[in-house]
Amino acid sequence: MSEQHVHVRVRRDMAVSDDGELVEQYACRCGASWTRTYETANPGPE
Repeated sequence: MSEQHVHVRVRRDMAVSDDGELVEQYACRCGASWTRTYETANPGPE
């Protein structure tokens, strides 16, 4: 029987980009990594 690997995503970093987007970076102990980007509401200057 072969072993199966299940990726465990651990959040490594969270930041706001220059464009105002929320960026989350995840990684698994096997070396795989993911980046998720979310648009944020930007009402602009008041």
